[in-house]
Amino acid sequence: MNLKNHFFERKSSVAKINHEDELAAGKLATEILDLLPNFTARPIVFVCIGTDRSTGDSLGPLIGTLLEEKDIMPFHVYGTLDDPIHAVNMEEKLAEIKQKHFNPFIIGIDACLGRLKSVGSIQVGNGPVKPGAGVNKDLPEVGNIHITGIVNVSGFMEFFVLQNTRLNLVLKMAKTIANGIFESSLQFPKKQEWPKLSWELDTEQPTVAE
Repeated sequence: MNLKNHFFERKSSVAKINHEDELAAGKLATEILDLLPNFTARPIVFVCIGTDRSTGDSLGPLIGTLLEEKDIMPFHVYGTLDDPIHAVNMEEKLAEIKQKHFNPFIIGIDACLGRLKSVGSIQVGNGPVKPGAGVNKDLPEVGNIHITGIVNVSGFMEFFVLQNTRLNLVLKMAKTIANGIFESSLQFPKKQEWPKLSWELDTEQPTVAE
C-alpha cells in the first residue's frame, strides 16, 4: 500500500516536506530510500554544498557537520563547516570524491530560494542540484538525486537575501534534514537485502488407493 499521499501532496516528481512537520524526518527518510538504488555496490555519497560566510548558504555545511557527529554508515558525507564545498573549490572537491569512490551515487544538498509560502520546505527528487543558479553563478551540477531547503524568498537581490536569512530557520532545517538522512542510513541496509523466499513443504505422503 502506498502511503505517500497520506503524508503530503506530490504535484511533481519532487517531494516537498515542511521542516516543522513532526514527521518530517521520517518522510524525508522514506523519500531518500525510495530514490536510492536497490542491491547496489555503489558507494552512497552526500555532498553538502555551501559556505559558512552566508547564513542562507550555510544550510549544506551545517547538515554535513551534524552528520559527521552521527554514525551514518554505510553512507559517506562531504562538505562541513570545517571543510566546506563551495563555488571556489567545487570542481576540485568533486574530482577528489570521484577519485576516492568508484562510481559513487551522489546526493547533492544545497540551500535555495523560492516562493514565500514555500520558505521552510525541504525538497527531494531525482536529478542534480544546481548550485549557484539563484545568484547567477555557473557551477557544475551535483548529484544523481538532490535535497534542497528553501531558506528564503527569490526574485530580488538574491545574494543579499541569502546573506540576511535567519540562522534560526537554517539551523532548524539542517537538523531535520540530518535526522532524515540518519534515519535512512539505519534502514538502507535492509533495502539492500534480497527478498527471502519462504515456502512450506507438504510432508504428508499421498494416499494410495487400494
